[in-house]
Amino acid sequence: MADDTSGLRDLNLAAVSPEEYARIVRGLSSREIEELARDEALRARVVGEVFGRMAQQFQPEKAGELEAVIRWKIEGVTEVVYEVFVAGGACSVREGRGDAQPRVTLEMGDEEFLKVTSGNAGPVKLFMTRKLKVTGDVALALKLTSMFDIPKAD
Repeated sequence: MADDTSGLRDLNLAAVSPEEYARIVRGLSSREIEELARDEALRARVVGEVFGRMAQQFQPEKAGELEAVIRWKIEGVTEVVYEVFVAGGACSVREGRGDAQPRVTLEMGDEEFLKVTSGNAGPVKLFMTRKLKVTGDVALALKLTSMFDIPKAD
């Protein structure tokens, strides 16, 4: 099998615009995403870059006075956990599980994570089809897409 993710390995993810990220994800098949997820170094780079951009894509005016910890659990070959902190009109992100109790936890596979964060899948549909599990404040989970400038592929 040809390595369908070879272009991603050499890509400078920090230089890719959110719209280009959305186009790249839209062009990946489920099999290609599975290949990406099996390469732990590549998976860590891609996931890390997505979370690294969250603070820049945060829209504080949409969050209002919200103070919350949002835990993301991405399940694949290994589980990856990130926490997003929203407070005082700011957003910060850290890798790993902290001591703070999350207001909502989102659990999904690698494919669902890439598609949600690239605007290629709606979280409500994924939730209804049980590909996205929400624990805690479901209303907050529904509000998340409006609090971040999620890219759209042209």
